[in-house]
Amino acid sequence: MIYIVIGFLWLSICLYIILGGADFGAGIVELFTNKKARHKTGKIMYESIAPVWEANHMWLIIAIVVLFVGFPKIYALMSTYLHIPLILMLVGIIARGTAFTFRHYDAVEDKWQILYTQIFYYASLLTPFFLGLIAAATVSFSINPDATGFLDLYIFSWLNWFGVSVGLFTIALCAYLASVFSLRETRDKAELQLMIRKTKQMMLFVVITGALVFLTAYISGIPLMMWVFSKPLGIVAITLATIALGLIFYCIREKKLIPVRVLAGFQIIMILVAATYQHNPNIILLGNGNHISLLEYAAPQKTLEALGWALMLGCVFILPFLFYLMYSFSKMKK
Repeated sequence: MIYIVIGFLWLSICLYIILGGADFGAGIVELFTNKKARHKTGKIMYESIAPVWEANHMWLIIAIVVLFVGFPKIYALMSTYLHIPLILMLVGIIARGTAFTFRHYDAVEDKWQILYTQIFYYASLLTPFFLGLIAAATVSFSINPDATGFLDLYIFSWLNWFGVSVGLFTIALCAYLASVFSLRETRDKAELQLMIRKTKQMMLFVVITGALVFLTAYISGIPLMMWVFSKPLGIVAITLATIALGLIFYCIREKKLIPVRVLAGFQIIMILVAATYQHNPNIILLGNGNHISLLEYAAPQKTLEALGWALMLGCVFILPFLFYLMYSFSKMKK
């Protein structure tokens, strides 16, 4: 049962990065659009994330619940040493959701709309940045329980050059997903050309920040290159992600926009596989030379069995209605 629970944990993280990432990316793409085209871009982005924006954080909640119930020691360690970026990320999620709601549904349009929009933009930018910092901290050997000073325990455990580069890479991935997902929401040739340009710009942003991640990993002594390319699975994952990129270009050229979303999501999954498969099931690599394994730090077997059954039964109720929600919004646009 433990492998089913781990599978749900990994799946929920993947879905949050893909769907939630596209959600955050909508604000990022709009922010980095020139003012003349910003209103049009914002409208396209709004239609793109409308079917899922309220449900996206369900995947984050599932991941947190799985950690809390199934791996309480790991949950306690992360919430202790990474409590600062975790709080900042949660504040960003709350601020962004609140600003989005008032920005679009406030009964009165006045100067407050400017404030709502700015909060929406910068919360969309900073939230995935802190998510990237947290992810980087778990594999960068920067969390050291043997440290004694406050800065080493609670600041430098996540704030370092590798973490910053992964944060920027996460921002780039979110913006890329949002621009790709928005292609199908365009209503005329001019809008489509605008979003194709944004997609290509975000692709370049992903490549640049990805190279920065490898550079800072090398400088910091993190064997990221070995993790990705030393075994066939990593090479296959990167190859498939590259092939998917070529297929995305082909689909855009042929105006086949539905497969583009699937291919972009597949790319993200392959990137995650390439970056994490080498040290699985070790979810945290500590600075004192130890590691935290999902298998070694799991809850008792009875707890895992109850959690596993709850997750499987939950899928029966959650997934069909989620797909129906997406289908309903898609049908409304026809």
